[in-house]
Amino acid sequence: MKPIDALAKVCSDVRPAYPEEGVLGVLPRFVAAPGVAEAAETMRAAAEHGLAVIARGMETRLDWGLPPQRCDLLLDTHRMDRIVEHAAGDLVVRAEAGTPIERINAEVAAHGQRLALDCPIFASSVGGTIATAAAGPRRLLYGTPRDLVIGLTVVRADGKIARSGGKVVKNVAGYDLGRLFAGSWGTLGLIVEATFRLHPVCEATAYVSAVLPDAAAAHEAVQAVLHSPVVPAAVECAAAPGGIEVCVMVEGVAAGVPARADRVASLLGGADVAEEPPGWWGRYPEGTTLVEITAPPAALAHASWLTGAATWSASGHGHLGLEAGPEQVTETVNELRASHTAVVRYAPEPVRDALDVWGPVPALSLMRRVKEQFDPDHRLSPGRFVGGI
Repeated sequence: MKPIDALAKVCSDVRPAYPEEGVLGVLPRFVAAPGVAEAAETMRAAAEHGLAVIARGMETRLDWGLPPQRCDLLLDTHRMDRIVEHAAGDLVVRAEAGTPIERINAEVAAHGQRLALDCPIFASSVGGTIATAAAGPRRLLYGTPRDLVIGLTVVRADGKIARSGGKVVKNVAGYDLGRLFAGSWGTLGLIVEATFRLHPVCEATAYVSAVLPDAAAAHEAVQAVLHSPVVPAAVECAAAPGGIEVCVMVEGVAAGVPARADRVASLLGGADVAEEPPGWWGRYPEGTTLVEITAPPAALAHASWLTGAATWSASGHGHLGLEAGPEQVTETVNELRASHTAVVRYAPEPVRDALDVWGPVPALSLMRRVKEQFDPDHRLSPGRFVGGI
């Protein structure tokens, strides 16, 4: 039986791929969009025919990472888009992988709750957000997907279903797939459903901003805020005319936010307090190449790269947008890697060909062993992840 016929027997939405559906230039042979009930059989049919599978959600980060070594089946999750359950009393929500994060927040907001994942790219799906471990400014206080996922259902490479966790925050039953799959880039299995912990919507929010003359001054101000009783939800920095703009987000009960915002303003040496954030807040800087930088929070004091299109979070993550050719990008990335972890998230093909977009990873041998356990045939997003995993 031909692969497309085998897929069509178990999935109601299968077709040949269109030319524009390539993943970084690699064109798939087929596209399948299974519902949750069809996902396991679709993956099993792909395994029986040795098809390389790449999952596609809202395509917000499909151009990140490396081109796949091959792509036979593009597995689209747009039909897995239900909010399965919202247990408001337990502060948890369960949703399918293709559900946009914004829709979850719109649903739970009616109960005064929210999923504290302020993704920098609009319309990111549940599966893609977990697979890329994406998070925005609130990660400082609330964490990333690996901290907020309390239950996960995945389909393994061979079509078998695996589940871990549950639907209550204190549930620790089973292997912690949520943490393992967060940032796995589709290389370990197909995420089908996730359960998240929620947080209450705050009554009031204030953004306190000030422009400091240089990175050292910005670092001193940020540390003063972090070591104060204010407990900010987020602290972000961005290159600005005249120095570095520091913006602190304070949220909580309406009676307490103004005093906390005033305290932050004094710690920043005088600052503006507003109800809305600056335009750069929670966005990736513009550029044809995006570099994500990870370092200890104290690295801000010496962040000479924080100029032009660049941002930095007090959680220890930054982004640098570049408009440059392969040689200049390579030089910049190599300089960053001398003291930071720097990953090229997206870039034009000549830039990707000129350097190692992922950079050195000390745990690579362990990651390879995990890959062998979950996908021994290397059919899931082959070559997309670090070290060609």
